[in-house]
Amino acid sequence: MLKSIELFAGAGGLALGTELAGFHAVAAVEKDKWACETLEENKARGYPLVKDLRVICGDVRELDYSVIPTDLDLISGGPPCQPFSIGGKHKAFEDERDMFSAFADVVARLKPRSFIIENVKGLTRAAFSNYVAYIEHRVSMPEVTQRSGETWQEHLKRLERVRTSTGDHGVRYNVARQLFNAANFGAPQKRERVFIVGFREDQDVHWNFPDATHSFDALLREQWVTGDYWERHKVSRKARGTVPDRFKARVEKLQVQNSSDNLMPWQTVRDALQTLPEPRSDGRQTAGIANHRLQPGARAYKGHTGSPIDLPSKALKAGDHGVPGGENMMVLPTGEVRYFTVRESARLQGFPDGYVFHGAWSETMRQLGNAVPVMLAHSVASSVAQKLLEADLALIAKHGTMH
Repeated sequence: MLKSIELFAGAGGLALGTELAGFHAVAAVEKDKWACETLEENKARGYPLVKDLRVICGDVRELDYSVIPTDLDLISGGPPCQPFSIGGKHKAFEDERDMFSAFADVVARLKPRSFIIENVKGLTRAAFSNYVAYIEHRVSMPEVTQRSGETWQEHLKRLERVRTSTGDHGVRYNVARQLFNAANFGAPQKRERVFIVGFREDQDVHWNFPDATHSFDALLREQWVTGDYWERHKVSRKARGTVPDRFKARVEKLQVQNSSDNLMPWQTVRDALQTLPEPRSDGRQTAGIANHRLQPGARAYKGHTGSPIDLPSKALKAGDHGVPGGENMMVLPTGEVRYFTVRESARLQGFPDGYVFHGAWSETMRQLGNAVPVMLAHSVASSVAQKLLEADLALIAKHGTMH
């Protein structure tokens, strides 16, 4: 069994993805009260992927290591993204919520065979390039810690010197970073996340990030070349409309191609929500479906337009009314808009219907807006699990045991 621990667990999107990939999370650490209650409630309800999870509600920097096994295969987590978010103030290392060093400190203490860090696309902004280099150096040599009074720039220079020096400077990790669009891995949402993955050097792992499984071209082909998408959803020719102007050139190219990319089509809002009934118009909870309640007040205006149902949704945001681009709204076939219910938002993030969210609408939408899509987490974690298992098999073949 591959053992892991989840830091900055939030509502559990990354944790569910790693569990589905074959890891068993022995603990999840989360500071936010509402996210903790979501994890605790699903554990109490006996939801399979979290029923044995030890939920630690507290600050990662104050973790009690006595309750954590020392032979971990993976540490995963998404340090708070607000310091780097496109919608934030971009304070990065000056923001007290910047927890990358705290993540590195846990890696230094527990020395797992691998780690996965996920964060927002904003991390790739040119303004943050030097600090991202620092993050990568910091987690690749986690035991070379920052000295008292040392700035991160000074620490980075020292880490760069250590990297090329001889001598024992503690455990080291081979680190890679890549930006992914969750829609390319089956999520019905155009959500871009950065992953930083590291393998302990003694594992001798040669690893690449997973390849995409879904594509926009495959969706356009199903919609506007073969029509299979509309037939599957029983949408009449009149209701389909015509190819949007911004896609016409791309569709024309697909119409003359004889081959496809062999990828599955992007999943759309309609795909994700097709088995859910419309929420009740009176705002009451839909019977038998957790977190499926209509939130009033949605309206469209310039730059605040919502997500069309026949494309993946825009990236959900950690907010409620007034989210800048209307990311938490959907555009109905009539042209009207309404907010996604919490259950619909959970489907867009890949959470199963049996997984419930604790708190008022604003709190649950914040949990969902901060989450990593389960499908994307599963894809990345599966590729990590595969390499760890291959390393185990190689060790067994060489020595007859993993120890």
